[in-house]
Amino acid sequence: MSGAAPAEAARWPFSAAPIPDDAFAAMQRANLARWPTGAEVDLEEAFDFHRSLPSHKNLAAVMRRADAEGRCLTQPRGGFGTLELQLALMRQLDREGLADIVPTTTDSYTRNEQWDRAEAGIAESEAAGRSMLNGFPMVCYGPKTTRRLIEAIDKPAIVLSGTSMPRLTGEIGFAAGFTGYLGSGLAYTTSYTKDLSIEDGLRNYQYLDRLTAVYQAAGIELHRRQPGFLTGTNIPPCIAIVTCIIDALLAAGQGVRNYGLELGQTLHLVQDAAAIHACRELVQEYLQRAGHHDVFTPVTSLHWMGAWPYDDAQAAALVAYGGTLAAVAGAVSVTTKSTHEAYGIPTPEANAHGLRATRMAIYLARRIRLDTLPDFQQEKDLIGREVRPIVDKVLEIGDGDAAIGTVRACEAGLLDIPWSPNRQIKSRVLPARDADGCLRILEPGDMPFPKDVLAVHEEQLRRRAERDKVDFGRDLAVSSVYEISETLETLMPPAG
Repeated sequence: MSGAAPAEAARWPFSAAPIPDDAFAAMQRANLARWPTGAEVDLEEAFDFHRSLPSHKNLAAVMRRADAEGRCLTQPRGGFGTLELQLALMRQLDREGLADIVPTTTDSYTRNEQWDRAEAGIAESEAAGRSMLNGFPMVCYGPKTTRRLIEAIDKPAIVLSGTSMPRLTGEIGFAAGFTGYLGSGLAYTTSYTKDLSIEDGLRNYQYLDRLTAVYQAAGIELHRRQPGFLTGTNIPPCIAIVTCIIDALLAAGQGVRNYGLELGQTLHLVQDAAAIHACRELVQEYLQRAGHHDVFTPVTSLHWMGAWPYDDAQAAALVAYGGTLAAVAGAVSVTTKSTHEAYGIPTPEANAHGLRATRMAIYLARRIRLDTLPDFQQEKDLIGREVRPIVDKVLEIGDGDAAIGTVRACEAGLLDIPWSPNRQIKSRVLPARDADGCLRILEPGDMPFPKDVLAVHEEQLRRRAERDKVDFGRDLAVSSVYEISETLETLMPPAG
């Protein structure tokens, strides 16, 4: 049986409006028929299982509680190719890593709906006695077996899908008892795909968000989360926040009421703090304008998403600093990495170590805030001046419809993403790090940034070019991508 996308029984007119009940029911039947384990999905049984979970294992409830208490939760990434290996990993992250949220990252075959290959990977992993997949093949195991992961831990669990095609993984994950799912139509389609259209990527996540609303109607609140960007390059806060707003509007349009937002760290303390505050406020501003007055939108801070250093000491500093940034910025959670980041998938021990180091940093910085600093307010105001003209233009060319406007804006380059692999994205916008370490816009492409805003960016970037004695141009953008992975001898040569 193939994992190819189904021919939809009813392809509803594309818009930000909720998928009609009859269209969704037909789509759901076709979706679950794509792989044998889909037949195990029984919504009423899944509802009963979710109702049996204590509140401390429901991620939606845990995020609301952490936000009310001013806490910053910790969550790693992690996935292995067999049930037993994944069970061991999740237990270790829960008990030794002290993770507040326990993940299950799916493998690349599952992300690309190549479930036959994922099945072969399970067999190869079992024969080798180690994981031959870079994640857990959830669809192959199905909801009944996958539920053992939920029963093995005492924390809420989230699916880290890494896919622009979440329909069947979402059904399996929710039916298994996962109470969170990471992914969104705009961010993942522009981060991970080459040929998938923006419209189809948005449609795929509208399905997942409509499914989330079905659980919500049954009294089960699930946590959906927008993933930020995983292009491995620098994404200025303004571009990340624009995508947060669009993905949040689309999710809310399908009925989602608990929707987290993720921002990758720039590693500039003030810019990151300002971005996290601005993100939540701006997303709420546009949700309120659209009539969505009851959507909870906590912000998660992501450990550095660019290239990491190979040196253990440098990597350890990045891990701890990432926890400090998240705490000082007031993030509700932080997604952690480890000192193995430059080498590949971390061992369970290294993953747990990264969690503990981050947790200690959060503890040390737990009472520090930057809100009263003039630089904080200046940066936050600048982000608002960057974001609003872009989102307003997206909504304008979509005649008020965020879905239609997003497709049109991407086609025109009015909405752009640096270094996106997707053919429908212009990728003419280029960011670079300025003299103070903030990410700025070097080349705006066709994005409608105000001239006075671009003047601020250019001034700061020219200062860096003069300081570093390099030409003002694209080399600034390229060097900024690799900067953090350089050796200490290069970044900060010894005095003398």
